[in-house]
Amino acid sequence: MTTIADPGYSPASLRLENLACSFGDHHVVKGINLDIKGGEFFSLLGPSGCGKTTTLRMIAGLEQSDAGRILVDDKEIQGVPPHKRPVHTVFQNYALFPHLTVFENVAFGLRERKESKQVVAEKVSRFLDLVELSGKENHRPRQLSGGMQQRVALARSLVLGPRVLLLDEPLGALDLRMRRQMQVLLKSVQHELGITFVYVTHDQEEAFAMSDRVGLMQNGDLVQVATPAEVYHQPATRFAAGFVGASNSLDGTVTGTGPGWFDVTVPGVGEGRVDGAGEVPADKNITLILRPEVVGLQAGGAEGADFSVEGIARDIAFLGARTSVRVELADGRVITADLASRTLPASVVVGAPCRLSWRSADMWAVTR
Repeated sequence: MTTIADPGYSPASLRLENLACSFGDHHVVKGINLDIKGGEFFSLLGPSGCGKTTTLRMIAGLEQSDAGRILVDDKEIQGVPPHKRPVHTVFQNYALFPHLTVFENVAFGLRERKESKQVVAEKVSRFLDLVELSGKENHRPRQLSGGMQQRVALARSLVLGPRVLLLDEPLGALDLRMRRQMQVLLKSVQHELGITFVYVTHDQEEAFAMSDRVGLMQNGDLVQVATPAEVYHQPATRFAAGFVGASNSLDGTVTGTGPGWFDVTVPGVGEGRVDGAGEVPADKNITLILRPEVVGLQAGGAEGADFSVEGIARDIAFLGARTSVRVELADGRVITADLASRTLPASVVVGAPCRLSWRSADMWAVTR
């Protein structure tokens, strides 16, 4: 196999065609279709039990699919044993050999391939340097922090030159500070090597921070595949809007429609033209997504807004650089505004009246 260190190495594309898997009567993955480009950092994102890890395990050959095809560079790998597939997996639990040193753990697969001592030494040294573990060659896993152990597991997979690297929630056991350090390292390693990464996580911030594109899964279905910005600002479904970031959902009525836009009326708030996907005829209800950070909050009136409504501040949460304010409208609806703490008007306190406002361009309509 051509390795990452070889001049002729190129990252592999990955295609899933109608891939499905069931456990008894439970359909875990429901015929998903997905194209991942060579050299892409792609994340499968979704809640626990949505089928993302099962999908990863089918790609690795650790789980049998019921239907569909898996192709690496247009070559089907369905019948190929796991150890002969051009993919490797990094797991959350590290799976290091406790009795071996860091060097021996990383070298293990190379030695199984009967690589020469010189090649083993060169490759292990290179990849330990890549994951910032030079000088730790003689340590045992128990002598390392969780983050360092994860880096050993990463180096052990990368040193074998996989065409595609699969990562199954590899940072789940780390604390927040270490997770963020590892996110930076993973993205740096992926960028330097140009290898195709397929990453599984339930953490949207983690997926957004590292990924070129994200595939959002729900109940075994792939509900949206797009860039992080598109998934956030243009969610395909109500589920996507609610799972990815905080959002306000408002009910509106469609008064007119065209390609990619809707004229809407939001009772008690205002009317305007909003972008969205799908089709809803006039006089029908529609869900409008409003992210808290685009909502303006003033003690008095607002100018230049398409939508504006008065309410009472019911809760103010100081979050450091940001402050979140929950405002109750006259009809009982609650809208949350998230603004820079330094811009919060001094007159906005719990129980005080205030006015919310936003532009129609900052709303997004979802139809399913």
